[in-house]
Amino acid sequence: MDVKQRPDGVAVDEDKLEAAAGGIENAGNEPTAMDKLTLRQLVVKHPAVIWWAFYWGMTAVAWGFDAQINGAVISIESFRRAFGYVQDGEAILPASWQSAFNTVTSVGGFFSAFFCSWLADRIGRKWTLFVGLMLLTGGILGEMFTLARGGFVAVKILLGCGLGFMLTLAPLTISELTPVALRGVALSGVNLGIAIGQLLSSAVIRAFGSRSDSWGFQAPFAIQLFFIVFLLAFLPFSPETPWHLVRKGRREDALRSLRRLYGPNVDVEAEAASIECTVVFERESSEHSATWAQCFRGTDLLRTSISLGVFVCQHSAGIIFVLGYSTYFFQLAGLPETESFNLGVGVTACGVAGNIVSWFVVNSLGRRTVFLTGMFSLLVLLLLIGIMDVIPANGAQWVQAAATVIYNFVYFATIGSMAYTILGETSSAALRAKTSGLAAATQSILGVAMNFANPYMVNPDEGNLQGKVGFVFGALCAVACVWSFFYIPELKGRSIDEIDQLFHLKGTFVTSVANITEKFTERTERTSPTYHGKLDFFEVGAIQEIVMQNPDVIAEVEKLQLPEHLRVIPQAWCQFEGYLVFVKKTTL
Repeated sequence: MDVKQRPDGVAVDEDKLEAAAGGIENAGNEPTAMDKLTLRQLVVKHPAVIWWAFYWGMTAVAWGFDAQINGAVISIESFRRAFGYVQDGEAILPASWQSAFNTVTSVGGFFSAFFCSWLADRIGRKWTLFVGLMLLTGGILGEMFTLARGGFVAVKILLGCGLGFMLTLAPLTISELTPVALRGVALSGVNLGIAIGQLLSSAVIRAFGSRSDSWGFQAPFAIQLFFIVFLLAFLPFSPETPWHLVRKGRREDALRSLRRLYGPNVDVEAEAASIECTVVFERESSEHSATWAQCFRGTDLLRTSISLGVFVCQHSAGIIFVLGYSTYFFQLAGLPETESFNLGVGVTACGVAGNIVSWFVVNSLGRRTVFLTGMFSLLVLLLLIGIMDVIPANGAQWVQAAATVIYNFVYFATIGSMAYTILGETSSAALRAKTSGLAAATQSILGVAMNFANPYMVNPDEGNLQGKVGFVFGALCAVACVWSFFYIPELKGRSIDEIDQLFHLKGTFVTSVANITEKFTERTERTSPTYHGKLDFFEVGAIQEIVMQNPDVIAEVEKLQLPEHLRVIPQAWCQFEGYLVFVKKTTL
């Protein structure tokens, strides 16, 4: 056994590394068959994958509904009367408590995102969801029956902890359960789930908000329990993700999980072997173990920066400002308050429609194209909102109102949906739970910051910038556009192991074509990481003997400047060390 030490003292077993790089013999001839399935084939032949992607997407619907409800109840008079005071016949909730109610949920979500990530790696994604649902249930019941301000703040923190679990687990689990054809659609569906949850919450507030008794706000809180019941009902039947099971050394359980996803008549050995290849390679070739600190080292720093950066782009594009003040712009345009509220619901519906549109472009146009198109389009719309605020024409307010509607559609069709897709694909397999937790924490802290800053910029007794805030976010969006252009990768159609190798070697691969009949290497050249070939695993030994003695091959490997503890092993499917070998047989 050839064992070396990594810089952090962890032993590197080169025999395991070689086994990973050489491939697992039982994998068969098509170890990436799952990733070659089309969306139509998945729907017709493997509906279980579709169902479980939908199931985990419901956690996003729950997050969107709960988060929206908890902010919207402040508009209900019976809620303000219960937690505030009545002055001159008007129910008033003190500003300090209003700010507390709005922000403590995000605080709870920030801290729980880290705990959720740690727990998901320890006990699995499935039972971590159970813990999150228990926290969420406690928070909901507390909201329903607590009438003291301090107690309500406490249960809001508990609720926020549960919501942090939902937001972390949705992209994490979906990315590990779905194959290439479904992954982009399912991950963009996370944002659709959030939008649907927000739309449903608006309808619930509309239905119960006019009640004068306590059920005006208790009923919306109670309806949140529907999502708890749904998720708990199917949780015992949900398969654990094969990636988590393989990392825990539970290969047989991983095979059972794959069979539950793809059916009993599918050979899942190759898929399990592919997962093992990636897991072993990451574990043995990394200079450090999979800790929080590793998220900010080397290549993983780039992957973490991209995963978090897409959500920074969302807030830089002013999503909270535009959505939060769309009703305000409608009122400026002269619409009555009731009609403004109805149009505000319509704006949310446009977001749902935009997210559905994203399904049709995520796999055709690609992640990078859609994301960049969205960023530059939103930049134009933000500047338009700002410009219309300085034009004294009567129609300027209508242009602002229309711009918010278009903005919402474009946002959800592009960066809103693509952010979750990029997060699920960019994060490394070993650090995916931690990266998802960091992303959820980033969203929470940015949400707090923006909700705090926006009123000071817009309110008449503060900055009174009104629509001119479009210039502020336009400037931030311009910076985000530049960052996006240089950092957002195109990962359309790539399997998880391909993506890992793409980042590990920054896109550099060397391909050798070996003629095993004549026993010589026909050519050696640099290629892209998506360049595939066909290899019989029983021929690996013959290829290694031929290719690895070729001077051109040796020279190309030296150019890669690989870490000393890595060994180059020719293998066509597990593309380790950036060395991809194809086989060519000549006719005898």
